[in-house]
Amino acid sequence: MVERATIKPGENDILIVVDVQVDFLPGGALAVPDGDAVIEPINRLAKTFRHVVLTQDWHPVGHASFASSHPAKQPFEMTDLHYGPQVLWPDHCVQGTPGAEIAPELDIPHAQLVIRKGYNAGIDSYSGFKEADRQTSTGLAGYLKERGFRRVFCAGLALDFCVAWTALDAAEAGFETYLIEDASRAIDTNGSLEKARQDLKTAGVQTIKSDQIAGA
Repeated sequence: MVERATIKPGENDILIVVDVQVDFLPGGALAVPDGDAVIEPINRLAKTFRHVVLTQDWHPVGHASFASSHPAKQPFEMTDLHYGPQVLWPDHCVQGTPGAEIAPELDIPHAQLVIRKGYNAGIDSYSGFKEADRQTSTGLAGYLKERGFRRVFCAGLALDFCVAWTALDAAEAGFETYLIEDASRAIDTNGSLEKARQDLKTAGVQTIKSDQIAGA
């Protein structure tokens, strides 16, 4: 466990803020329980990082991961798509809709990049690095490597899906990776939170609190 306030963000560190969008906040189409609680710690954290990237779910109408695209299926049921098992979601973060917008309360004017994901109609995309087929790249790993980043810090929504998958892929790409737990919230469906915690531990992703970062 990393000790309190011993991590000082520098030029080789980047904060990835995952999917803090209107549809994932209270009242949204796929609201994460207590999802709005991530905004204050993320805004605080962002002030300590010179380098920040945002990810944004960006689905076309009729996306394959929507329960509405599968007759007789309900949200949160499972189905098999061409790349494997898939949770079916309520329609959310549809391109160009208010629900897809980055939360207006998020105060990160210095964010340097927004990575949109989930825009391929037949493939879901939790991670900011790779789509759910585990083959299609977003290009984020190349961007981070070309800019010389070594440590990646992940926070946002939802911890057990998009945040965890982003952190796992960051670690797989060779970055020293941290997930900031109190700046993230989970959906926790079908045991997803416990599975995410185990996967993160196995991959060597360090789960920390925001007060372990100096200045946050």
